[in-house]
Amino acid sequence: MNFLAHIYLSGENDLVTIGNFIADGIKGKDYKKFSKDAQIGILLHRHIDTFTDAHKTVRLSTKRLHKKYGHYSGVIVDILYDHFLAKNWSNYSKTPLDVYVEAFYDSLEKHYNILPIRIQKMMPFMIADNWLLSYASIDGISRVLEGMNRRTKNRSGMDEAVNELETFYTDFEKEFTSFFEELIEFSKLKLKELNNTL
Repeated sequence: MNFLAHIYLSGENDLVTIGNFIADGIKGKDYKKFSKDAQIGILLHRHIDTFTDAHKTVRLSTKRLHKKYGHYSGVIVDILYDHFLAKNWSNYSKTPLDVYVEAFYDSLEKHYNILPIRIQKMMPFMIADNWLLSYASIDGISRVLEGMNRRTKNRSGMDEAVNELETFYTDFEKEFTSFFEELIEFSKLKLKELNNTL
């Protein structure tokens, strides 16, 4: 899953959310350098990724892209799924997306000192361009995919994946909706388990 889904699945605790958000940059046992709540977020992120990568519904989505995008298919699907979460946000949260996102940005600034350098450098761009809110529109997702393609020195062709999104929009949305219900339940159970064992 991509940024918005990981943030949403973290629950109400700010430090768990921060941990989940920064987890990709925390390797091996380095998570132990953080507070208990941030550790929970980092480990939750890893569990979510493992569950997602192995899930048969997600594999249906990635298979649709695999011939053209190869090993980038999973990254693209993560981004497309964040689009459907943002677009259908009111089905998952009583807090409007713009309010929710602003609160997360405030939390990032409040916990700036514990963010890895890579995230500290990325954060101003993320906030200025309001990445999380932009996911709700196809134009916003198109800009994200263009940015990802630039990061691969234009090798991935990910900027073209908006075409597949538009062509198979209904299929991707159905797959996301079905999968995300399961992922919410899985994440709640893992969160409870981590709170009890760490």
